[in-house]
Formats: sequence, C-alpha cells, structure tokens
Amino acid sequence: MSSIVNNIKEKVSGKKDSSGQGQTQENEQTFSIQPHPAKTNDPRDLQPSLGGGLNTNPEVGAFHARDPYVPPSQITDNLPPPKSRDELRARAQELNKE
Repeated sequence: MSSIVNNIKEKVSGKKDSSGQGQTQENEQTFSIQPHPAKTNDPRDLQPSLGGGLNTNPEVGAFHARDPYVPPSQITDNLPPPKSRDELRARAQELNKE
C-alpha cells in the first residue's frame, strides 16, 4: 500500500525516492510570466506621475508668480530715505571690523 502512495508522490512532485534512483529538480531554474504594468497602450502611462502637475514643484512656481507687490502709500511714506554708497561702504567696514 505504501508503494502506491510513494508512486503517486513521485509523479506529483517530480522527485524520486530518497534512495537516489531519480534526479531532483532542485537545481533547475524556474521562470514565470510577470504582468505588464500598463493599463493602456499609451507609453506616458508608465512614467511616474509628479502629483498635481507643475504647481506642486517649487522650482517651477516662479513661473506662475503674479504681479510684483506694490506696498500702499502708508508704508512707502514711512520708509527712511535710501543711503548713499559712501554711507553703505562705511557701514560695511564697520560691520567687517569685528
């Protein structure tokens, strides 16, 4: 009875008994077919998406800027007058001493 069971096991597994009568298939390579990731025939579907388009990329955000900011007259009237080049050079030397 056990010989019948062993014969069925050999046929199903493809391996022979441990007595060394047959060859084992442990060293053979196995290959399988992998599914293709594309859902359509468009090659752009395989490229990774960046999210929400150009607006999500901060480097490209400068191209979508609005008009320059113009402060109201209250702010511009309270600003000190611009310093001359000589005053700015003197201030730079003063700061660079330390």
